[in-house]
Amino acid sequence: MNGKSKITGALLALLAALPVTGQEAADTAGYSKFRFGGYGEMVASFKDYGINRFQKNGVTKERRNTVAIPRFVLAFDYKFTPKWILGAEIEFESGGTGIAYEIENSENGEYETEVEKGGEVALEQFHLTRLIVPAFNVRVGHMIVPFGLTNTHHEPINFFGTVRPESETVMLPSTWHETGLSLFGTFGSGHGVFDWQAMVVAGLNANGFDRDTWIAGGKQGFFETDNFTSPGYVARIDYRGVKGLRTGVSFYYCHNAGANSDKSQTYASDGRIPVTMASWDGQYRNRYVTVRADVVYGHIGNTASVNGKNNKLPGASPYSRLLPVAKNALSYGAEVGFNLGNVLGVKKMPVIYPFARYEYFNPQKSVESPATADRRLEVSKWSAGVNWYALPNLVVKADYSNRQIGTSNPFGSGPYNSENEVSIGIAYIGWFLRR
Repeated sequence: MNGKSKITGALLALLAALPVTGQEAADTAGYSKFRFGGYGEMVASFKDYGINRFQKNGVTKERRNTVAIPRFVLAFDYKFTPKWILGAEIEFESGGTGIAYEIENSENGEYETEVEKGGEVALEQFHLTRLIVPAFNVRVGHMIVPFGLTNTHHEPINFFGTVRPESETVMLPSTWHETGLSLFGTFGSGHGVFDWQAMVVAGLNANGFDRDTWIAGGKQGFFETDNFTSPGYVARIDYRGVKGLRTGVSFYYCHNAGANSDKSQTYASDGRIPVTMASWDGQYRNRYVTVRADVVYGHIGNTASVNGKNNKLPGASPYSRLLPVAKNALSYGAEVGFNLGNVLGVKKMPVIYPFARYEYFNPQKSVESPATADRRLEVSKWSAGVNWYALPNLVVKADYSNRQIGTSNPFGSGPYNSENEVSIGIAYIGWFLRR
């Protein structure tokens, strides 16, 4: 490998390892006072299936095309001093500003909506960090919840496909960001290096739990303030003691998601609604190969109350009211990509990664009787494609994906119509200005 290829490979590894705004730790190198940057994605897809899976045979077979800018993100870090650091990140999702919701308490708590433009502008991060020692630091504000692989490493350089892995994004908020307090640090040396985080943040709201996306709609943020009656507790630890390897586990617990309801009395007579989730994920990278894998399992207690009360939420509310909400959900996935030039030993070849990914997800893994699970929510998905790194921080992507509906067999076929699509996309990430 020549000098240019070595530099390109090193830059790719660095970009893949560093989050834009320092989710796992305080990334303060490379600038003395402030830096400005961000990331963005564009994607076009060609599909052979309709938009409604919930028919007798699943989706109808029809050709349709879509084009989108899933997200455009601006990031900014500012050092008041070397120990006090402000971080901010604003996300423009699908090019719009969404729908404004209000609860008019002067009108018996009625929901009111103001339709604006499709999409969303969100303050994804806004926090103040106090660096103390490498093993123990403090951050307060609006932060990424480091649960699972995709939330912790959500930038487009950190996954091969044109879209984020569905195995997590169907069931969990993505990108998941909440307001609260975080303690974090790095400890150990040699082969015993670990990163850790512990957080207390605004908890999930059971109003938003539904059939199709499990707890994803329970992320707060529709209104000017979030309910903090029952906080969410998050913990994560990553092992980084082997070159090229990062593997970690994360946990989430909310004692009573019902207590964070828009109207406090909604679930009050039915007992609490606890949410418990655990995940494992990992990545191994060297000059030839990149491998990633993840598993998420979660449980909601007292789903009978959730289903009984969510079915009666007002139609004007911002929630789907699709039922039943499952008590357990499961997802897992793995992907592998090869640096083609290095594998073939071609020194001046562009940086190209052919890849393949398998993922399974089921937001209705098990439901509480007398409700029954809908098998059309169980998905086994294969994707294969190629990533061309035109620049170390700019990637052109193309892939084909196939979903088999109603099966957990990676090589089987489901009882419903399959879903196929071909997509092309482009993504970038970087710091544009440093001082």
